[in-house]
Amino acid sequence: MPVSLFTCPICYSPLQPAKDTWRCDGSLHPKQTSHPFDMARQGYVNLLPVQQKKSKAPGDSQQSIDARQRFLDAGYYEPLQALICQQLTQLLGQGKTAAEPSKKPVRWLDIGCGEGYYTQAMAQTGMDTLIAADISKPALASLAKVSKAAKYLWYQQDKEVEKTGIEKTGIEKTETKTAAIYPLVTSAAHLPLRAHSMTGISSIFSPILPEAFATVLKDDGYLLIAKPDIGHLASIREALFDSVREHDSEKFLPTLAPYFELVDTHNISTSLSLSAGALADLLTMTPYAYRARAENRQALLASAETAPFMTEAKFVVYVLKKLTT
Repeated sequence: MPVSLFTCPICYSPLQPAKDTWRCDGSLHPKQTSHPFDMARQGYVNLLPVQQKKSKAPGDSQQSIDARQRFLDAGYYEPLQALICQQLTQLLGQGKTAAEPSKKPVRWLDIGCGEGYYTQAMAQTGMDTLIAADISKPALASLAKVSKAAKYLWYQQDKEVEKTGIEKTGIEKTETKTAAIYPLVTSAAHLPLRAHSMTGISSIFSPILPEAFATVLKDDGYLLIAKPDIGHLASIREALFDSVREHDSEKFLPTLAPYFELVDTHNISTSLSLSAGALADLLTMTPYAYRARAENRQALLASAETAPFMTEAKFVVYVLKKLTT
């Protein structure tokens, strides 16, 4: 049996995926106890033990997930999605040639994946395995359901070598490889992954845990981080808050210095014309939903009833590389 990518979140023994129940071998448990983890019908597996939870239902709520799904499916953040996929395609294509493609499997971790808007697109960039991880069970249920419908889940992938041939038209057909997606409910601070097993990690508006990330990354592995940039949704924040604190996108970079080096930085912006419904979804999917005073929020939404509300989304994407030790 091949060495598993996964480790038990309870005893850290090797954990083997299975279509019904994931089970560790108990080899690192004092009593050789094996721990089972049932896979949900949607296709995700919950690897978040009770002792790692800080609340009864950690992570984003169903309401927030539904709002984000509606907003993102409308294409408002599509430029960011395209930039992320462009950077991944470039990173994963390094070292490959048409005559001699890389034979090393590409394994990627998307931490804080949410309902999977970026994850689904990232699966098309040339990686072999894509682990979608989030602490929110409703988010993973949504992601797994969509992935299952598209036959992207790991147990739905054809393990045989893809055959190439000539269609009736006489034209050689080439298919885009889709990564095998593993949806996991888990904590970013306690990743159930074998050390040095990941080719890269993405954290899109999600936690940055330098030591945990460096532990599961291979030497020279990549870390891609997306954050709000200076001026992100400025007109919304000005309408909601009496005092606006500007985004400090780079404040986390010093914490990464012992483990990673910055390779590249990309800034992108897009103008948004939002209906009252889209604006309500945007507020619900952000911390603005509970940080702003109710009267300010209601006034902002009322202003979008008569004319679209105009604002600008600004993002910064950092590409980092793990330092070899």
